[in-house]
Amino acid sequence: MTTDSSRPIRVAVAGFGLSGSVFHAPLIAAVPAFSLDVISTSDAGRKAAASASYPAARIVDSPADILELAGELDLLVLGTPPATHYPLAKAALEAGLDVVVDKPFTVHSAEGEELIALAERLGRVLTVFQNRRWDGDFLTVRGLLDSGGLGVVSRFESRFERWSPDVAKAWKASATADDGGGVLFDLGTHLLDQALELFGPATVVHAELQARRPGEKVDDDVFLALRHESGVLSHLWMNMLCAQQAPRFRLLGSEGAYTKHGIDPQEPYIVAGGSPLDEEYGVEDPDWAGLLGRDGHLDRLPTERGGYPEFYRILAEKISDGGAASARPVPVDPAGPVEVLRLIEQARALA
Repeated sequence: MTTDSSRPIRVAVAGFGLSGSVFHAPLIAAVPAFSLDVISTSDAGRKAAASASYPAARIVDSPADILELAGELDLLVLGTPPATHYPLAKAALEAGLDVVVDKPFTVHSAEGEELIALAERLGRVLTVFQNRRWDGDFLTVRGLLDSGGLGVVSRFESRFERWSPDVAKAWKASATADDGGGVLFDLGTHLLDQALELFGPATVVHAELQARRPGEKVDDDVFLALRHESGVLSHLWMNMLCAQQAPRFRLLGSEGAYTKHGIDPQEPYIVAGGSPLDEEYGVEDPDWAGLLGRDGHLDRLPTERGGYPEFYRILAEKISDGGAASARPVPVDPAGPVEVLRLIEQARALA
């Protein structure tokens, strides 16, 4: 299947929970090159919400219904539970569709490697929605490292901590590690991806995985220590039962440090009903600016504007320019998320 550049890229979103309704559908709708044609969900309330928000889209019951429409589509976006990612992505690629897979890419690294090889053989575009590469605070950290303002960085600390004492989603309550359940697969895939993006290849040298909430089957309190080939040591925390949150980022360098509290505002802004097209989208309150320097000599460093739509803008350029045959990059090379899965496998072997 080739994409006719004279018409929009025809998109289907599988799943209309948090992933489909907050991340994928609004971002796709904000990029003119795309046409959101089909949404699948079996939940009556979500069907009504999808129809109200995207009246031009056809609402179907399941991803299987989307695959039956493959000849009328160009791109499938998977916002379904992790255990479904491998079989659905494989079926979509074989049906002639380009594919976006939400994180975690797959449950096992070998499955991710197989999908990459299949996409290459079939000449399809395959990418993974590691949207937090476009968090404003992460973009600020990346710019700070590029400027050399911290000197030689020796330690990187990164956290996603939340107060969520109940396992809210039904599939998460029953999910095992083989289903992609637990906070390491959920928030950990973001933290690991960001660490690899900033400091390069790494090995897990220490891992603590705990299940503290009643009903949690896998892990909801995790600490990982990574040693990067570059020499940097990364400490990563992810916790769903954290009543007081530590800094989101802390970087220690030979010339100074950077400490940042708070969370990127893009997700809560969309949840509250905002649009990625709004002028204030992705703009953080200046009061949350991070601190740069040394104790007694600290300056506020404004946070860059976040930009999740950039993922889909880059993807649209790739598909419109010839898809897999184009020299343009995908927004996220799936080899990176496969490396994240290898680190998760290392962590589980150590814990």
